Amino acid sequence: MIEGVMVKQLKVIPDERGRLMEILRCDEEMFEKFGQVYLTTGYPGVVKAWHYHKGQTDHFCVVKGMMKVVLYDSRDGSPTKGEVNEFFLGEHRPVLLRIPPLVYHGFKTVSTEEALLINIPTEPYRLAKPDEFRVPPHDNDIPYSWDRKDG
Repeated sequence: MIEGVMVKQLKVIPDERGRLMEILRCDEEMFEKFGQVYLTTGYPGVVKAWHYHKGQTDHFCVVKGMMKVVLYDSRDGSPTKGEVNEFFLGEHRPVLLRIPPLVYHGFKTVSTEEALLINIPTEPYRLAKPDEFRVPPHDNDIPYSWDRKDG
């Protein structure tokens, strides 16, 4: 796994009223600090990629539908430089994925309905000076294809 990436299996607690699932707590190893919480969605088959942050750590949790989240380590000096990690997050695999700074990331909705992703970044979004750097999803130097892998 890419250095600095963490995966936490989430526990869903159901009862006759519904379900509860803790996502991130301030008293666990994965927590660094709080910036904000936001929701982003993806329509079926849509790719939202690639970007990275210079100072921000992201924490992704897909709470509805399924997404393929892909990470690429382009960090100079990283022992995992050049490594690609692929994760499936969502209703069928409730996990929290920690994405460190300078690691490219993106996602593709693989469910047949809109997927909902909650992100808990360590920094608030700053409109005047966003910590977000992008490359196109398909035409870039990242060794990854968003095509479905049949077989």
